[in-house]
Amino acid sequence: MSPRRISTYSRADLTFDVTDSGPLAGPPVVLLHGFPANRHSFDAVVPILNEAGLRTLVPDQRGYSDGARPRRRRDYRAIELQRDVLALVNAAGGERAHLVGHDWGGAIAWQLAASAPERLTGITVLSTPHPTDLVRSLVTSDQLLRSFYILMFQVPWLPEILLRRRLPGLLRWMGLSQSAAAMYGEFMSKSGRLTGGLHWYRGMWLPDRRAPRQRTVTVPTTYLWGNRDQALGRRAAELSGQYVRGEYRYVELDENHWLPENAPKLVASEIIAAVSRDPVRYQTPGL
Repeated sequence: MSPRRISTYSRADLTFDVTDSGPLAGPPVVLLHGFPANRHSFDAVVPILNEAGLRTLVPDQRGYSDGARPRRRRDYRAIELQRDVLALVNAAGGERAHLVGHDWGGAIAWQLAASAPERLTGITVLSTPHPTDLVRSLVTSDQLLRSFYILMFQVPWLPEILLRRRLPGLLRWMGLSQSAAAMYGEFMSKSGRLTGGLHWYRGMWLPDRRAPRQRTVTVPTTYLWGNRDQALGRRAAELSGQYVRGEYRYVELDENHWLPENAPKLVASEIIAAVSRDPVRYQTPGL
């Protein structure tokens, strides 16, 4: 009988959906999506990683999994989102994993690399600059204009009303393919999912005494940024390496924001190369 693969994992009375594929004994790679996507944003990346011998764990994150959608904004504070990821690594039977994150998933990757480096072999971040440098860029570049929508997202219910029918068209305008934009629009049209995704914007910045203050990243880091990204500008991207004390690779691509969907082969090749450079390669037996 073949080993059982994870389809869900639980934490704090929440149940998360996850796709677990590739060889069970392969180096584990956790891939985190952003807004308003889901685990299928990595559908074209995962088979390449599996073919290279990597085990991939791709969850629908908090607010996106139907069994993991708390209603309070404070349940989406950064430390809760980070602990969700560590719970997945634990459920897979591992001590460490290589962490890949796009958009909000990239923010979690930066934060975990600073706060829990002992649980990661390395990180690959797609699009999202280091959070501290993103804040700095708000007053030193055009990033404040690019990020203005975040202020609108703080208003209760109105963003949901405005986005529900307009989301696919907005995603197409931002450079996502028609098929992916339609898929994400359909996914987010189901009850509660759009609010769950928007709660990342509403809860991430809430004060939290439990939050670690460490900002410096010591694990090997690869950062990919598209120079046609409409949401995240050059200034923050180029600053991001200053908080990395480990090995650092910065790659500028002639792409827009949607790197996993629009450049899957390139993204996969960078992840494979990054894992091959990780100083620790853990084998996980699975469950």
